[in-house]
Amino acid sequence: MLLIERYLLRQFAASVMAVAVVLMLVGLGGLLVDLMSEIARGKVPAGLLLSQLGLRSIQVLPILMPLALFVGLLLAVGRLYGDSEMAVLSSVGLGPQRLWRPLVLVTLPVVLVVAAASLWLAPSGARLARDMIQTANRSFLVAGLEAGRFMELPGRGGILYVGELSDDGTRFGKMFVQSERDGRLDVITAHEGELFFEGDTGRYLRLRDGFRVEGLPTGKDFRLMRFAQNELRVPDREVEAEADELEARATVALFSLPDAASRAELHWRIATPLMALALGFLALPLGRGEPRQARYGRILAALLIYINAMVLLILGKGWLSTGVLPTWIGLWWLLLPMAALVFWLFRTDGRLRRPRGARA
Repeated sequence: MLLIERYLLRQFAASVMAVAVVLMLVGLGGLLVDLMSEIARGKVPAGLLLSQLGLRSIQVLPILMPLALFVGLLLAVGRLYGDSEMAVLSSVGLGPQRLWRPLVLVTLPVVLVVAAASLWLAPSGARLARDMIQTANRSFLVAGLEAGRFMELPGRGGILYVGELSDDGTRFGKMFVQSERDGRLDVITAHEGELFFEGDTGRYLRLRDGFRVEGLPTGKDFRLMRFAQNELRVPDREVEAEADELEARATVALFSLPDAASRAELHWRIATPLMALALGFLALPLGRGEPRQARYGRILAALLIYINAMVLLILGKGWLSTGVLPTWIGLWWLLLPMAALVFWLFRTDGRLRRPRGARA
């Protein structure tokens, strides 16, 4: 590799890395807001905040890394033209098409990261995050309940307090539960109890040796009952959407599923690294500019191109899942024309036009 190619490789890689760090910080902020909202609704236990944030950050890599690659290369190439470095390189025989080697050495690792995240890491992270939430639902300790502290039940179903907890978080002592249903106040106390399950989602508290008080908060018609054993249903968390279940399925398993939604998810996972590859090569011809020309206007153009491509991919995925497009077409109707346009722009970049009237 030539010395100038190593210099360009460092410039391209540094620019892409800087943009990737900024986009990941912005993406983590958005993920944190969504995760806090789900914790407030009782969908995710509060004790799993950091682990869920880390696993979900993997799922946004196929969306953020193509944009980081595109914007980073566009800024680096634009700086070469703005500082007249590209004019010097062209004078010694290194035109735009001769920059393919440092461009490939930066683009391919990013494409491999996007492919690994889209095809393997993101589904594995989604499955692990789902399993962690299901495990947390079977233990008060993992769900964030501590002995001696009041806790709000999922879905604002009431207030729960326990004085003692076992090591595995399934048995407790000295419990207090307050809930309100149809305007009536319900207060339950128990000397001891345990958490048990029926089916996949049904969660119940088996209470022993306790009292139950029920009545209107504004009236005096309260009813007091004492029980030796009582079972209380814990409000269920939100049911996982079908789209979330598809995101958690392994890529190999999607090949054997004939339904349209699974095929759409498979085409989506294949399309994201291919789109990153096309955007990487598209940055070189689009980064052309005049010396001392404003370089940051290209960021707006890059965002518009990326948003349009991503919107078309999302629309195509929706059309595939609903049967509007046949599955054999997939997302190739967008990727193939985009690849042809990128190839034509890359091949014609830097070529001089033949003057009119010139002989063949």
